[in-house]
Amino acid sequence: MPRPRIGITLDAEVGGGYSRFPWFALRQNYCEAVAQAGGLPLLLPHETERVDDYLAVIDGLIVSGGNFDVDPVLFGAANRHPTVTTKDKRTAFELALTRRAVESDLPVLGICGGQQLLHVVLGGTLIQHIPDEVDGPLAHEQPNPRDEPGHMVQIVRGSRLHAIVKVDELPVNSAHHQAARDAPAGVMVNARASDGVIEGIEAPDRRFCLGVQWHPEFGLSDGDRSIFQAFVAVAGAR
Repeated sequence: MPRPRIGITLDAEVGGGYSRFPWFALRQNYCEAVAQAGGLPLLLPHETERVDDYLAVIDGLIVSGGNFDVDPVLFGAANRHPTVTTKDKRTAFELALTRRAVESDLPVLGICGGQQLLHVVLGGTLIQHIPDEVDGPLAHEQPNPRDEPGHMVQIVRGSRLHAIVKVDELPVNSAHHQAARDAPAGVMVNARASDGVIEGIEAPDRRFCLGVQWHPEFGLSDGDRSIFQAFVAVAGAR
């Protein structure tokens, strides 16, 4: 059987560092995690007018993370926190792609910032800066390396995520200052940190529509690897 084709959204920079010209980027471990789970990773440049073409080719979509934020205008916020930084072209592409994927019931996995974007697509809103809105917050932008755990998350029993990871809590890496704020109709919160911050969401009425606030592509636990295995398995059953 052919490997399930998993589209992964790319990050983008205007220039500097790798090249003085604009460039796309993705950490290698996203592709490795997909390949190890049995999928074929395909990288998706930000061509919004090609969304339907991409969706005709891929069997599943991963919305990756990045060091930027979803524009608060997109979830109806009246104000914008001074820490918010955006990448408008990337977000416009990911919004269009993710909306169409959800509408067509294509398996979707949102990771970190990708989970936040998925939450907005599903009708949710975001906390713009955790330290300003959560009492006694954990270090969600962990000071230790991203290939080490930063804190634990509690997995909600009865959720699809719990059925996948088969444990009540997971050690996770953490690199975010925003988070999902709510649980709109059709969305289930499936994981939280000890400070109450939402760490995972899912849409139970979809074949596979899951978001996690951490970075399971680092494979810090069996649960992380199981997330990719479950996602690729559903994508392959299309």
